[in-house]
Amino acid sequence: MYTLKQGLCATHLPDFRSGTYGRQATAPKIRANILASSSDSESGGVTPPPRKKLKTCASMQTNGTVSQHNGETLDTLSVPLQNGNTETSMNGGVENKRNPQKTMSKSDMDIIRLIGQHLRGLGLNHTVNELIAESGCMLEHPAAAQFRTNIMNGEWNKADEDLDDLRILVEKSENILEMKFLILEQKYLELLEDGHLLEALHCLRHELTPLRYNTERVHELSSYMMCSNPEDLHDMSQWNGKGQQTRQKLVEKLQAFLPPSVMLPPRRLLTLLNQAVELQKEKCPYHNTKFSNGLEDVSLFLDHVCSREQFPCQTMQVLNEHCDDVWFLRFSPDGSMLATGSKEGSLIIWDVDKDTGTVKFKRTFDNPSYGVSYIAWSPDCTYIIACGPDECAELWLWNVITGELKVKMSQSPEDSLTGAAWHSDSRKFVTGGTKGQFYQCDLDGNVLDSWEGVRVQCLACQNDGKLVYAADTHFRIRAYNFDELTDSHLIQETHPIMSFTLNATGRLCLLNIAHQGVHMWDLKDRVLVRKFQGVSQGTYAIHSCFGGLNQDFVASGSEDNKVYIWHLRREMPIAVLEGHSRTVNCVHWNPTVPGMLASASDDGTVRIWGPRPSSPSKLGSNKNCIESGRSTPV
Repeated sequence: MYTLKQGLCATHLPDFRSGTYGRQATAPKIRANILASSSDSESGGVTPPPRKKLKTCASMQTNGTVSQHNGETLDTLSVPLQNGNTETSMNGGVENKRNPQKTMSKSDMDIIRLIGQHLRGLGLNHTVNELIAESGCMLEHPAAAQFRTNIMNGEWNKADEDLDDLRILVEKSENILEMKFLILEQKYLELLEDGHLLEALHCLRHELTPLRYNTERVHELSSYMMCSNPEDLHDMSQWNGKGQQTRQKLVEKLQAFLPPSVMLPPRRLLTLLNQAVELQKEKCPYHNTKFSNGLEDVSLFLDHVCSREQFPCQTMQVLNEHCDDVWFLRFSPDGSMLATGSKEGSLIIWDVDKDTGTVKFKRTFDNPSYGVSYIAWSPDCTYIIACGPDECAELWLWNVITGELKVKMSQSPEDSLTGAAWHSDSRKFVTGGTKGQFYQCDLDGNVLDSWEGVRVQCLACQNDGKLVYAADTHFRIRAYNFDELTDSHLIQETHPIMSFTLNATGRLCLLNIAHQGVHMWDLKDRVLVRKFQGVSQGTYAIHSCFGGLNQDFVASGSEDNKVYIWHLRREMPIAVLEGHSRTVNCVHWNPTVPGMLASASDDGTVRIWGPRPSSPSKLGSNKNCIESGRSTPV
């Protein structure tokens, strides 16, 4: 049996004025049992035997006081506990043993402050007070804490006095003026809402105006005096009204002027956790799943890692309806349809089942024997354009909803209309070819503008509705403005550009370069960002695409019969999909279903790729799904 020694120590809060955080502990008071009075010792009296030491227990000790029995102090002895046997109760239990407090580092104190702020936000104020008392770390400077309290209570005069106390802690003295203005602005609006017009007018004339700050805003505030009721005030000022919500927003604005050592930024712990999760997502090569509830969808106890099984590496469906090489395919902008075109001239529209990641036949548009080498959907998904190979002088524009051929466009038998792109309004499109034709047309096929002498290899329209990007036979991409009839140089390659496409923002551009592979350019900075490795690219027109969640991935066909997928930040492929038996001419990612990818090949098939089903039975239930479609480890 052994007893525990109880020591009392005084813990001091940090001195914020000196800029230091820590705690100073006084030496423990020493208690001794008096075994005999001094008179007995002097007279040589017999010393009484020592009292028996009593064992302390948690139930006898409360609120930091030492329990006594019949007026006697319990004498204790400190004994170290071996082999992990302790009498300390964990996870919030009562501690019978107090280890000496070690000196905390700055990071330790920062963590305690973050935890305390989060607990206070949950309403666990008693727990926060215990944390402060035991650690000696205050969450905020005392003046800042009082400042926050007065703001939240609407004590504007006291808040102004607190601001004067904080003046020496504000990094820039000119920020004090703006902070005063923000406080008085909230005071003024609340007075107006409460109907205290005279007090509000006094605040405007004698408090806000003399600051000589943001005069334009003062004039705007004065116009709110005309509001007849609080609802008009809220609508006119775009202010949510008096209450904890607007006052908390005010506190957050004011905090931006104070160093974090004085007043913590709002919800700082949650901000750091969200940043950590986002960084892990960026580093995860297969992250392709949207999180809707932030931290609620992840575990904070484990690092975020997506399984390869969640990535579209499995053949979900094989389409065999085409009778010859499949040259091109495109999902509609809303992801509800897929269009495929082949060498024999058929253009097939498929309905997409977004729940199962499969497609079903919708209708076929038959074209002449030139074949369909390029497809362009209108942004509103109503129309679709089909273009042929180099020797084709015609262009077909279909209404997908009605199945009607709206226009078959041909300006001259000498034309070569091999590519097309839609403006964002779905009312105009551009088309051209390698023989020097470059037209801007309306929905009826009428040529609105033309550019002479531009040998167009492929086209794309910017989101602004003005600029058109064209890759030409000089291995370059130039920007054309048909409204102003101006053009400018963007990028220059050293080999022929076989195809290119833009991402959703219009800033990044993917180019399939003959004998080089896939290059990604930043069109704003006009720099080559990355050369993706692994793909086999000769002189055939191979079409790549951006896709996946947030368009973080790049996919491309290849002349080695495979589909290659890269992450935007990696040059080497993260997945190589096998299944086709001949050159893969085109791939496209469903723009609204991150886990759905389609590929077209010279083997006459179209493959739909998706994540591996959770159970083999689901995979086998699709009669068009075959086991030969797989991904190669990379």
